[in-house]
Amino acid sequence: RRAALGVLRILVERALPLDLEALLTTAAEGLEQWVRRPGVVGELMEFLYDRLKGLYLEQGVGAEVFEAVAEVRPTRPADFDRRIRAVLEFRALPEAEALAAANKRIRNLLRRAEDVVPERVDPARLVATAELALNDALQAKEGEVAPLLAAGDYTEALRRLAGLREPVDRFFDDVMVMVDDAAVRTNRLALLGSLYRLFRRVADVGQLGG
Repeated sequence: RRAALGVLRILVERALPLDLEALLTTAAEGLEQWVRRPGVVGELMEFLYDRLKGLYLEQGVGAEVFEAVAEVRPTRPADFDRRIRAVLEFRALPEAEALAAANKRIRNLLRRAEDVVPERVDPARLVATAELALNDALQAKEGEVAPLLAAGDYTEALRRLAGLREPVDRFFDDVMVMVDDAAVRTNRLALLGSLYRLFRRVADVGQLGG
């Protein structure tokens, strides 16, 4: 346990861009003569996530913030830390509560959906003004945050994504998702799925929604 904490502290505090899962996989392969249990790398990653959670709790970071990041399984501790800091900044924004609740609602809709939800939205099936507006806003934001995400600037990416609050709120106010028409229903779920996956490129902010 002490060794794990020491490794995590070094990787985070020195911002070393090392991938723990890749390192553990290499180590397991090199020690194959002695380490033969299937799934040992996954078990060790879970152990390290638990130690990392303890470190953040000691710093006063709430468990829900840690879980929001852990849900997307970053394997580089320095990258994990940047995401934690970004979620803390995002949580302080006035748009955060509504967007966290929306992401939680979307997650639940997608989990309960009996349909096969396509990855891509069919623009021809977007008919309501609010869903057209959300699709346009989402496409604009995807292009806007792509370079930020690639650079690991998660704080600025979430700040930009906070601008989606108004079209998201309008969508849920004006659009019924679970309509009888299967094609329309699955297309609306696909639209919401695109929104959810965009936020999850940083963290599952729905975990902040209580």
